[in-house]
Amino acid sequence: MPELPGARRAQRADGLPFRPAVLATARATARVTALGAALVALVSLIGWFSDTDELKSVLPGTEVSMKVNTAVALVLLAFSVWVIAHERARPRAVTASRAASALATLIGALTLLEYVAGVNLGIDELLFDDDTAGTQTGTPGRMGPNTAVALTLGGAGALCASAPRIPAWVAQIPALAVGALGMLRLYGAAYEVPQLERFGAYTGMALHTAIALVLLATALFLSRPDEGPAGLLMNSGTTGALGRWLMATVVVVPPLLGWAVLAGEDAEVFGPRLGTALLVAGHVAVFTAVIFTTLAVGRRVEVAHARLAWQVRQNELLQAFMDHTPAVVFIKDLDGRYLAVNTTFEQSLGLTRDQVLGRLDKDVVPSDMARKARASDRAMLAEGRPVQREEVFTLPVGTREFLSSLFPINDASGRPYAVGGVVTDITERVAAQREVERSHRLFTALLESAPDATLITDGDGVVVMANTQVRHLFGCPPGDLVGTEVIGLVPPARRRRHGALLGAYLRQRDPQPMVLDRELYGMRRDGSEFPVEVSVSSLQPEEQTLVVLTVRDITERRRLEAERAERYEQQRHIAYTLQHSLMGEPPRLPHLPSAYRYLASVQDPGVGGDWFDVIPLDRYRTGVVVGDVMGRGLEAAAVMGQLRAASHALARTGARPGALMTGLDAFVADLADQLVTCVYLVIDQQADRVTLCSAGHLPVIALPPDGHARRLGAPVGVPLGVNGSSGTGLLFEEVTHPLPPGSTLVLYTDGLVERPGTDIEAQIDVLVHTVDLELKDAPADPETLDRAAARLVRTLIPDTAAHDDDVTLLLLGVPGPEG
Repeated sequence: MPELPGARRAQRADGLPFRPAVLATARATARVTALGAALVALVSLIGWFSDTDELKSVLPGTEVSMKVNTAVALVLLAFSVWVIAHERARPRAVTASRAASALATLIGALTLLEYVAGVNLGIDELLFDDDTAGTQTGTPGRMGPNTAVALTLGGAGALCASAPRIPAWVAQIPALAVGALGMLRLYGAAYEVPQLERFGAYTGMALHTAIALVLLATALFLSRPDEGPAGLLMNSGTTGALGRWLMATVVVVPPLLGWAVLAGEDAEVFGPRLGTALLVAGHVAVFTAVIFTTLAVGRRVEVAHARLAWQVRQNELLQAFMDHTPAVVFIKDLDGRYLAVNTTFEQSLGLTRDQVLGRLDKDVVPSDMARKARASDRAMLAEGRPVQREEVFTLPVGTREFLSSLFPINDASGRPYAVGGVVTDITERVAAQREVERSHRLFTALLESAPDATLITDGDGVVVMANTQVRHLFGCPPGDLVGTEVIGLVPPARRRRHGALLGAYLRQRDPQPMVLDRELYGMRRDGSEFPVEVSVSSLQPEEQTLVVLTVRDITERRRLEAERAERYEQQRHIAYTLQHSLMGEPPRLPHLPSAYRYLASVQDPGVGGDWFDVIPLDRYRTGVVVGDVMGRGLEAAAVMGQLRAASHALARTGARPGALMTGLDAFVADLADQLVTCVYLVIDQQADRVTLCSAGHLPVIALPPDGHARRLGAPVGVPLGVNGSSGTGLLFEEVTHPLPPGSTLVLYTDGLVERPGTDIEAQIDVLVHTVDLELKDAPADPETLDRAAARLVRTLIPDTAAHDDDVTLLLLGVPGPEG
């Protein structure tokens, strides 16, 4: 259940609970430690400005001072992390923070580069000359390599922490590494191990630098306390408590044990070997205690989880019980806010559960009902025991009578903390008999008002009720049909089939309403037959089965359907004749055998905008044009006829393909809202070449006698009509290809290869492959081309009867000039 308004709630991140106070404390700690790191670095930086050796080293007795670059980088990083630790930092502050962390990263990275490459980049004494080099080994002004690594990691971590989209662990893991480097130096000082201060002959890390790094690492780790590894420690659940306890153990116990062992060795209480054994034994003892403590916590977690799972299961069972209760069930707190409702409650008010839970009565139900409900709740709580009463409420659906039961829900001490209620609608129970009588009257009136003959039979097909319309349809009074078999209203020759249909319907486990009008007939009293439409449905009153048959005379419908079919066939014949006359029959040229297929769209009566033409130009030259007018129907066919005539006339003038396309484009531009794709070829059998020009049309496929089928490359111009409508004036380019004797050309429109949900390029590849299979090494005679055309259509269009686009396919065999 959602928490009530005003209730305290824990913030959540990554599925873990967080308390705002804990997160605020963590961020405040991050800011304080960042300021502490900045203060340490600023003191050293002031020492460099004032040339005060005591301030450079900060801690008395410390030989190694904090270098200038180290102090500057620490101040920059401290500022950057201080800004990041604010939840609502201003954009300018965030930008400055990122710039500061980037500069600190650069200082550390350049110093590392000096160590790795063995060069001096001139950055070590850029601000001040280092006069402390005499007391330590290393290049003057250059920070130690471990310090450079720590600053580089810290800068990179601060940059990542300032970007909310970058996961927090990307910044927190480097922060842990920075802290480890600082702690390593502190351990060296605590245990008097100089090897942990510096590595080899390089400059060592100052002690106060290590302190500043530890403070900086703490600030960076806690800057986003509700995410990543920090979230595992800061959450208010068992995970956070256990993690903080283990972290404290790991941070405190091993150093103390190590210090104790070293102190014993220094005091000569025991030797190094015994000291090592005691150190190991101490760790074993401590971590054994940690393990058993963790196991105890884990056991409590498992017990709590089991109890919670059991409680959740009980709540689910209770909610399931409530949802399957036909009465309205609800639970409210003492202030009248809904804590739980069932499905019937939602359905009664037309509200979803999310719109109800957590709201008061006055926010959910009408004001009058809300006042009555609140008064009833208070009266029940005042009595301190369950009460039951009958009430009348005016709902949006009307006045209803309810039996309401209210009862207190008490806690373990017996004090009520919620109100439960069960409300049962008894309106139907009170008026049950009146409703039955009213329903009977309504049913009878409905049956008599039906415009069609309606019969109700039992499960054996015996008529138990009929309306007056059966007299007009069958010529029999309704009373004469009651008690007779309904199959008697069917012509004798058809009773076996009709009876089988009714029996099959009744044998269904859950028969659904259906309408039947195929080969069904009724019989009038005079013996005449007539076609009927029968609507069948079933009723299940009590334990018997009733079948409702609604019968309609469809003699007139059948006559109109026959007339429509005849008219459609006439229109189809006219359209076919029109299409055939517009396209004409292409000439059969002996020197250019051909075959073609044309399929009209099933959506139109046999007409469309596809066309092709074969135009003899001279003895060895032939023009071929294929086009497709956008759209379907008579309008597209009319435009197609005009374009076919225009293209034929232009080709006869000897126009080259590009000029012919330009002329057709001007012609189409004069037609309103028309776009046409077209390709025109001039086949020169004497020169063994073909010249073509395409206006947005699909590529021509060529099959040479000594190769495989391929697309004939050509610049694809814009469709006809685009230049005129847009004023672009784009030219139509033509191209010439060699055409060896014995080649075959395949031209087509998009209806052959375009399918919804398929790639047209893949379909063209299928077409090319099929051409290669059908015509490779085959004679290019008309019969072979015709068989190939049929095979191409079957391959590309499996169901031609359902194809919804015009299709044009033209195959041309190209023998030599003497062929």
